[in-house]
Amino acid sequence: MSPRMKAFSRLCGSHDEAADDEKHRVEIDQMSRDDDGSQYSLTGIPLPSLGATAAASSRRAKLRSFIISPYNYRYRVWETFLVFLVFYTAWVCPYEFGFLNEPTVPLAITDNVVNAFFAIDIVLTFFVAYLDKGTYLLVDQPKFIAFRYAKTWLAFDVISTIPSELARSILPRPLKTYGYFNMLRLWRLRRVSAMFARLEKDRNYNYFWVRCSKLICVTLFSVHFAACFFYFLAVNHDKKTTWLSLPNDDNQKNLWNLYVTSMYWSIVTLSTVGYGDLHPINTREMVFDIIFMLFNLGLTSYLIGNMTNLVVHGTSRTRRYRDTVAAATGFAHRNQLPIRLQEQMLAHLFMKYRTDLEGLQQQEIIESLPKAIRSSISQYLFYPLLDKVYLFSGVSSDLIFQLVTEMKAEYFPPKEDVILQNEAPTDFYIFVTGAAELMIRKNGMEQMIGEVQSGDVVGEIGVLCYRPQVFTVRTKRLSQILRLNRTTFLNIVHSNVGDGTIIINNFLQHLQESRDPWMESVLAETEAMLARGKMDMPISTCFAANRDDDILLHRLLKKGSDPNEVDKNGKTALHIAAAKGNEHCVTLLLEYGADPNSKDMDGNVPLWEAMKGKHESATKLLMDNGADISYADVGQLACAAVEQNNIEALEKMVQYGMDTTQPKRNGTTALHVAVCEGNSELVKFFVDQGADIDKQDANGWTPWDYAEHQGHEEIKNIFQNIRESRKPAVIPKSNLDKIGRFQSDPSMPVAALSHISVSRQPTQESSLLGGHKRRRSFSNFHNSIFGVLSANYDKGDGWTAESSSDGGKSNELKRMTLSCLEKGEHVGKLVLVPNSIQELLDIGAKKFGISATKVLTTDGAEIDAKKRGANGFENLIQNIEIETEFHSIAVALNAEKEYP
Repeated sequence: MSPRMKAFSRLCGSHDEAADDEKHRVEIDQMSRDDDGSQYSLTGIPLPSLGATAAASSRRAKLRSFIISPYNYRYRVWETFLVFLVFYTAWVCPYEFGFLNEPTVPLAITDNVVNAFFAIDIVLTFFVAYLDKGTYLLVDQPKFIAFRYAKTWLAFDVISTIPSELARSILPRPLKTYGYFNMLRLWRLRRVSAMFARLEKDRNYNYFWVRCSKLICVTLFSVHFAACFFYFLAVNHDKKTTWLSLPNDDNQKNLWNLYVTSMYWSIVTLSTVGYGDLHPINTREMVFDIIFMLFNLGLTSYLIGNMTNLVVHGTSRTRRYRDTVAAATGFAHRNQLPIRLQEQMLAHLFMKYRTDLEGLQQQEIIESLPKAIRSSISQYLFYPLLDKVYLFSGVSSDLIFQLVTEMKAEYFPPKEDVILQNEAPTDFYIFVTGAAELMIRKNGMEQMIGEVQSGDVVGEIGVLCYRPQVFTVRTKRLSQILRLNRTTFLNIVHSNVGDGTIIINNFLQHLQESRDPWMESVLAETEAMLARGKMDMPISTCFAANRDDDILLHRLLKKGSDPNEVDKNGKTALHIAAAKGNEHCVTLLLEYGADPNSKDMDGNVPLWEAMKGKHESATKLLMDNGADISYADVGQLACAAVEQNNIEALEKMVQYGMDTTQPKRNGTTALHVAVCEGNSELVKFFVDQGADIDKQDANGWTPWDYAEHQGHEEIKNIFQNIRESRKPAVIPKSNLDKIGRFQSDPSMPVAALSHISVSRQPTQESSLLGGHKRRRSFSNFHNSIFGVLSANYDKGDGWTAESSSDGGKSNELKRMTLSCLEKGEHVGKLVLVPNSIQELLDIGAKKFGISATKVLTTDGAEIDAKKRGANGFENLIQNIEIETEFHSIAVALNAEKEYP
């Protein structure tokens, strides 16, 4: 492709038919931008049609090769360049028509250069797509573009581009006067009109000055055209009977002076000043004057109307304000309102005028925007403020985000009432700036009892308790306030029950800490309403248990509240009641089906909470109803106690028979954590409890490795003493030495694996993330947590070992590959084939930290537990899986914080 064609194709936006979709996407993005490159501009995007047709109609097809988009940036620059040439044409064409009888060399050369540029534009127009006014789609078919251009503007564009020299040689003699043909070039003025129409919509240009510029251009062109035509009439007539006979003879010798004189006549005629030294003489001049003055009537009306509209628009707000103030003053005088109310009325009207005048019509602007933009604006402006309000302390960010979206910002002038005492509780308010006084009316007198500052909330008592407002809130100075409707607030809180409980707690705590006689009465009334269950706020069973309010708890449970509902820490109401030792609440919850073995996020069960708090009656009550301490995640509890350096909790766990050396689900033991914390006292404690210093975590690190890596000398000495005190194990001679060493091999005979204990399996499923009692779902191959077992053994000359149990009978030592897919353990661990299914389950629990209950084939079939002995696995060891009943808990463990 030649350089010229490449340059043209770049203007068209495509130089290769095989251009990829990414280039096309960039072209579309560029098309949708203004001249300033703003990505939020809609200047170059046709609005799509409604409904299902919008997807097809708004999706712009890729333009054909060598077809230019009318919104192409380079094409827009070209059009702007042509507009400047039109300004030259608008001046020179009337001038040549009126003042020149033959062409001059400079003007002739300039005219032909300008004509050449417009000739190029004619050719270019055949390659510019156009917007179909019927379908509002870009038409890029060349034959349609050519046909449309040919039947519209092609003839005018071609005629206006013909050089004047060629026209004079072709036209008949009466039309050969220089300038006749040039007047046809004024057809190009339509480009200027289109440019001003586009600039009026462009937000980068001031609308007032764009309009003024357009009016000035129209006026100057009208005056210039009339002056040239008026001189043309005089110069082609007997000068003694034209207006040229009126000026001095000296002025008639200079063409420039004649032009200025003509412009002077045109200006005084347009401005209707009247004639003094210049006026029409002959009939032709008088007829032209009549036509020009009739035109001036319309032009003057157009100019005055536009200027009046631009000027009056700036003062219309003041006029409306004055009219409103006059009407309000008349209303106040007619109805003999108190002076204080009159001042409040006028202050409010003035505040509204100020916000309108200074462009602070925030509510009108926000409501005119889509919901997503409104939400983003509200979050940016008000989220930090609401996050510090006492009422929303500790609530979720989702609730605050929903609240700020519904809040309305308002301005209140000084001494204006925001809330009136005893009015209906329809809204509550949060002060952004300013201050206000809390007033009460007593014995007909107003008394100030408090003050509100920025960040405080007012009206919440009436909204939360649904009672008349307690105080009158009156601003002290100019204040910006956020208003939230009660109904909207309650609807949002009802969808966030846990946050509703936090709000009520914050509200009651605020009343308790206020130490005000008025607040004490409100607190007593609120607590009474809570006891009767008449609060509109959603209250959870955890809230009632935390307040030791068994009456409220009973009402909630009778209404159908979930007894296993959890708070943000995963604790149920039974956890809270057990920790407080409240027998009545514990009894109520157990009667309504609360799970006595539910675990919170730290692995605590209600029984442990009662034991930890030394509540013997609650402990006995829980144990009588099926509570079992083995359900607690002992490893998790022990690690948490180490993090808190709480040796008393660890001693109490040992006292109740809990094995503190058990690992968490990720394999980390409390000894690992103690070594990482550098706590030698706790290390000694766990060593005394029999913790294994060579126990590996999920990363394969032992407590000894951590002590050595972190340089804990005292802990290393403790571990060294333990190793030195160990007796070397006596290894009997057998054929086992033929077995290769693998990382996953057990370091003891198969029979030694039988000592591995499996914690008691819960009978009901609970989740660390939620704690809700859930329906047990059928376990299958796809959604359970299991280990896949496959046997890998040598059928021929495999490894063999003497079995001590059958008097030296030789048996093959078979091996299995054990893996846990849903825990991410895709790489198997090689183990010896156990002698029973129970041993198989024990190995799975030891290797992966899970509690296994079933053995399934990979096809999902359950293996009968009666199949015992290695021979029972002969036909099954190819594909076996272990399934755990608590698959949801194991998944949750993947997200827990783990020590390295």
